[in-house]
Amino acid sequence: MNIDLKGFGQSLGSQFQNLSGRPPGQWPLAPRLLCGIGVVVAVCVGGYFAYWSSQFEEQDALAAKELKLKEEYRGKVAQAINLDALKAQKVQVDMYVERLQKQLPSKAEMAALLTDINQAGVGRGLTFDLFKPGNVVVRDYYAELPIEIRVTGTYHDVGAFASDMANLPRIVTLNNMTLVAGKDGILTLDAVAKTFRYLDEEEANAARQMRAERDKAERAKKAQK
Repeated sequence: MNIDLKGFGQSLGSQFQNLSGRPPGQWPLAPRLLCGIGVVVAVCVGGYFAYWSSQFEEQDALAAKELKLKEEYRGKVAQAINLDALKAQKVQVDMYVERLQKQLPSKAEMAALLTDINQAGVGRGLTFDLFKPGNVVVRDYYAELPIEIRVTGTYHDVGAFASDMANLPRIVTLNNMTLVAGKDGILTLDAVAKTFRYLDEEEANAARQMRAERDKAERAKKAQK
């Protein structure tokens, strides 16, 4: 089938002539169709930027939230499946914590522990030039007592003293250690021995109150951002 493209183009072009002053309803078919398509495109573009774009953004946000909820759901399902194992693990952790707490003396037992530290040095033939307990530092779940010590003795006796400190039934650590060599192989050890005790009821209540106030302040700070 032969199509006269030249004639078709001339006929189409003639429809766009002499349109000025004529109402759109009286325009030929081609201009009316082109005008209608332009109106549809303008409405679509305006609708996208004025209305649909916000809906698309909301859809993307809800899709991301859906993925997050699905991940949380999977995690909770995994926890529910392993609930018995988690309970058994909690029992083991509680036993471990209880065993550690038994290594912490009470406030009444601190004097005996200080005596044990002193005896550990004297028993190794060391001389205490300084034994000065510092101020108690209360932490969230325990209290810490630093003790400044200075002992003098032979290399082997100082090493044995450090080993004895590690083997005490209560937790004692040596910190900030400095060794200075003297005459005849005599060493001077300066250190801070730290021992720990669990909090009594009054101290524990005060620590809980401080933690609650600190958490409240942090939440208020985050809310202001």
